[in-house]
Amino acid sequence: MPLPAPARSEQKAEAANGTPFTRLLSRPEDADEPAGKPFKHLKYCVRCCIPQTQEGVVFDELGVCQACQSAEQKIHIDWTARERALRRILDEAKAKAGSNYDCIIPISGGKDSTFQLYVLTQIYGMKPLAVTFSHNWFSETGWYNLMNSLEQFNVDHIMFTPNRKLVNKLARHSIFGIGDACWHCHAGVGSFPLQVAVRFNIPLLIWGESIAESSGRASYLNPVRKFDREYFTKVSAKLRPDQMVRRAEEYGADWAVTEKDLEPFNVPSAEDCERVGVFGIHLGDYLFWDDERQTEFVRDNFGWRETQVEGSFKRYKSAECVMPGVHDLACYLKRGYGRSTFHASVDVRAGLLSRDEAFELIREHDAVRPEGLDHYLKITGLTEAEFFAALEKQRRPELQGKVIPIYEKKAPNEERLVPYPQQVIERMRAKDVA
Repeated sequence: MPLPAPARSEQKAEAANGTPFTRLLSRPEDADEPAGKPFKHLKYCVRCCIPQTQEGVVFDELGVCQACQSAEQKIHIDWTARERALRRILDEAKAKAGSNYDCIIPISGGKDSTFQLYVLTQIYGMKPLAVTFSHNWFSETGWYNLMNSLEQFNVDHIMFTPNRKLVNKLARHSIFGIGDACWHCHAGVGSFPLQVAVRFNIPLLIWGESIAESSGRASYLNPVRKFDREYFTKVSAKLRPDQMVRRAEEYGADWAVTEKDLEPFNVPSAEDCERVGVFGIHLGDYLFWDDERQTEFVRDNFGWRETQVEGSFKRYKSAECVMPGVHDLACYLKRGYGRSTFHASVDVRAGLLSRDEAFELIREHDAVRPEGLDHYLKITGLTEAEFFAALEKQRRPELQGKVIPIYEKKAPNEERLVPYPQQVIERMRAKDVA
C-alpha cells in the first residue's frame, strides 16, 4: 500500500511558502518580476517565447529558435510531393500486408490520434490495428474520446493497462529519475506498439505530429532523429526499464520495482524488429499539420471533446489525462517554462498572438499549482516539499539558486482529477451501499 500522504492542509503548513527556491504565492502580482518575461536573465527566442532552457533548443545567429525556423520552412515545403511519398509508403504496406493489418496506429484518444484514424481509414482506405498503451490516468473526457474514436472509425483495438500499484510506484520514482511523473507513459507508448508490431507481424507504425512541428528539437529540413526502436527512450523516457528497477533493500517492500514488473516496458530485440521489418513514420512529415484546424475538424465532425487542461489556456492537448498539470509543473520548476509557453509560442508563429500577449498568458498559466498535484502526492506518499526539493535538484544550471514562484489555483478544475475508472468504481459501489 502507498504511504499515506499528508492532508492538503498539512502539506500547506509543512511547505509554508514552499522551499527556499520554490515560493508559493497567492497572486501573480506578488512575484518579484510580475510582468514581462518570466525570467529576465534567461535568453529567449527573439520571435517566440521559448527559453534557452528547453531541451535541445538551437538558436541561429539572429537568435531565432529552431521551432520558428521550422515554421518558416513548413510554408515553403512541397507538400504535394510529400503526400505522394506518403501514398507510396501506404500502398506498399497494403500490398505486403495481404490479409493482415496494413499498419499499426498508436492511439490515445487525443486529437492527433483521432485525426490519424480519420485520415488513414477514410482518405487512404487503410485497415489499421489501433494500439493503446494506457497510462491508467484517463480523464472522463479522455475515456469518452478513446471509445468514441473506435466507434466512429470501426477499427480493431488492443490496449495494455499497467496495474494501478505499479503506476503509483513508477510515478514516485519517476520524479527522482527523470524529473517528471510520467516515465511509465513515456516508456509504454514507445514499447507496447512495437511489441504488438512484432507479435502480429505488422511492419508499419504511423504516429501523428512530427518532432519538427513545434518541439524545437528538430526542423523539417533538419529532422535529426529518424525513428528506431529506441526513439521514445531517446526523446522522452530517458531511462531504460532496467534503470527503473528499485530494490526492496534500499526503497522498502512497498516501493520496490522488479525486473518482472518492468518487462512490459521493454522494447523488442533488434533482431525481432529486423525480422518483421519494423519502421515508423509521422503523418506530420508528409501532410501539412495544423493543430487548431484539425481539432476543430474532429470536434465538429466526429464528436471529439475538449476539456480544461491544467497549466494551459488551450483545452485540447493531453485532454485524455488527469496528470498533465503535474508533468508541466515539473518542467516549469526544472526549466522555467511550462505548457503555456509551448502553446503560446505556437500561436505566435501562427500569427494568432503577439509575443507580448503570449508572455502575458504564460505568466498567468505556467506557474499555477495544479489541482492534480494533490492526487499525485496521495498516490506516491510524497509531501509537497519533497516534490519541490526533488525538482530543485534537477534544475537547469541557468536556474540554480533562483526563486521560482508558484501561484495558487483560483478555481476548481472542471473535471475531477482522479482516473476515470476509479471514479466509475466509486459510483457503482456507492449505488450498492445506497
